[in-house]
Amino acid sequence: MYFYPLFVVIGACSYGVVSTIIKLSMLDGFSASEAVTSQFVMGFMLAVCIFAVQRKKLKISGIKNMIPVGILTGMTNISYGLSLNYLPASLAVVLLFQFTWIGMLISCIAKRQFPGRAEYVSILLLFVGTIPAAGLMDVDLTKVPLQGWLWGLGAAVCYSLFLFFNGKANPTMTTSNRLVMVSFFAFITTAVFQTPQIVWDGTLFSDGLWIYGLALGLFGMILPVYLFSISIPKIGLSKSSILSAVELPVAMMVSVILLNEMVTLLQMLGVVIIILGIFISTLSGKRMLGNENKERSFN
Repeated sequence: MYFYPLFVVIGACSYGVVSTIIKLSMLDGFSASEAVTSQFVMGFMLAVCIFAVQRKKLKISGIKNMIPVGILTGMTNISYGLSLNYLPASLAVVLLFQFTWIGMLISCIAKRQFPGRAEYVSILLLFVGTIPAAGLMDVDLTKVPLQGWLWGLGAAVCYSLFLFFNGKANPTMTTSNRLVMVSFFAFITTAVFQTPQIVWDGTLFSDGLWIYGLALGLFGMILPVYLFSISIPKIGLSKSSILSAVELPVAMMVSVILLNEMVTLLQMLGVVIIILGIFISTLSGKRMLGNENKERSFN
């Protein structure tokens, strides 16, 4: 079905909003660590509310598959936040975007098969487009500390593994049930490594951080986890990794609108190249689906 790739794109677009919301919270006097922690506190609360409204019975039979998804969700945000302590934001984004080829590599290893020609072309275009889109043409990389590279690539690996484990179908558990489990383990992971004291010291609710946490929980937890849980098992990790590259153009557009950041013509060219790479991958997926339907009709 054509709407499964669309679900991946919408989930990735929602992730693209997260960085701008964190920047807005920092402008309001909160730290990035506090913002990330509020994201998973409020995200877990939202997941519980969604589950309660649906009045489903909580199942824990497939909990072993949810633990790594939740942990990797939290570790992706933690690693990315730590990389920003050492890297320019543009370079951190580029390192995070290495999940495109890392995800494809994981998919190839899991399926024991090579990607198609269209996927190779898409990955090449994403590489070519990401550097100018992130504004790295004039950045001096000689003084970038090793910790920054490691945390940035660590975020990419965690995100790729998150997509991989989140794409494993679990017929015994409803999507809302999965969402509760994933958000719970993401919350626990974040609480261990970030600033859980915001819950009881008044920062979250008394100081107004919950407003940013609510937005972060919705766009950085609820929407992507929910949509990825539905769509990735249908279209696969390799194609999902490519489609998720739409996150960078969305992040740029939102930052321009809400933060009044400047975007150069070269950056816009990079965005166009990225969108072209995503379009080629999506078009290839539609053709493959059409061929499968033809084969079924003949059989």
